[in-house]
Amino acid sequence: MLDLPFLPFCLLLGGLGFMCVAFVTSWCQYWRGGFALDGSTRTFNWHPVLMVTGLVVLYGAAALIYRLPPTWSGPKLPWKVLHGALALAAFILAVLGLAAVFRFHNENRTPNMYSLHSWLGLATVLLFSCQWLAGFSAFLLPWAPAWLRALYKPIHVFFGSTILLLSVASCVSGINEKLFFSLKNGTTDYKHLPPEAVYANTLGLLIVLFGVLVLAALARPSWKRPDADSPDSRQVPALPRGH
Repeated sequence: MLDLPFLPFCLLLGGLGFMCVAFVTSWCQYWRGGFALDGSTRTFNWHPVLMVTGLVVLYGAAALIYRLPPTWSGPKLPWKVLHGALALAAFILAVLGLAAVFRFHNENRTPNMYSLHSWLGLATVLLFSCQWLAGFSAFLLPWAPAWLRALYKPIHVFFGSTILLLSVASCVSGINEKLFFSLKNGTTDYKHLPPEAVYANTLGLLIVLFGVLVLAALARPSWKRPDADSPDSRQVPALPRGH
């Protein structure tokens, strides 16, 4: 990889995340009729917005907290809390997104959980909930032993990246599924690539690019927090002998 400074990369990634949220919101507002809480298709429109915002953008931001240079020294606890809070906010948005789609299906007598997209999305949220609870127990509870943190850390990192991959796959498959259902019955078929299809496909590419760049940042060794102060940087350095 090119030797890029992290902060400009972070600003670029933040702009890309903002574009993902703006694109999915605009798609639902201008092509899909806007938003409501009445159980109609406008209730469903909350689903893609909340999922992209929570499972992709906020989750990606939470994953990159420990790549920020200010986190490399000093007390680690505030950054742990911020990491956990961002992940919790992402999880809450994902649950609200699931509630929106289940309400829409129930109001319109549409079967739940029949598509690959729905299976993948629910599996991602369930895995996310397990990841958050395990991380909270291992890294934020004061009585968690150091050996448990050291044992669980690589598992936490692995599943963190896995969940982001699953989130991106869920969002992209959901966009594709929605276009197949929506672009018919009086509208231009998806296969003819109408403007809405171009717009939504572009949204999918932005989501994929965001996920790839987050994973690239997580894999870059020079951007990782040094482990010399493990298990916790709050430890006070030992005084030299003779003092």
